[in-house]
Amino acid sequence: MSELTKDKLKERLQQEASKQAITCEKARALAEELQIPYDQIGAMADELGIKIRACQLGCF
Repeated sequence: MSELTKDKLKERLQQEASKQAITCEKARALAEELQIPYDQIGAMADELGIKIRACQLGCF
């Protein structure tokens, strides 16, 4: 993942996260929007201390 994409992902995760958490639905939508694999969204969320809640498919 390029540094530009990584920075954009960090920014968007922090914007979307409420109380250090984001729903699975929002995380998947963000992955689709930024064209990033789900596992990279999950890894970045872990790095930022953001939990993924209400997981629907076990992607994260």
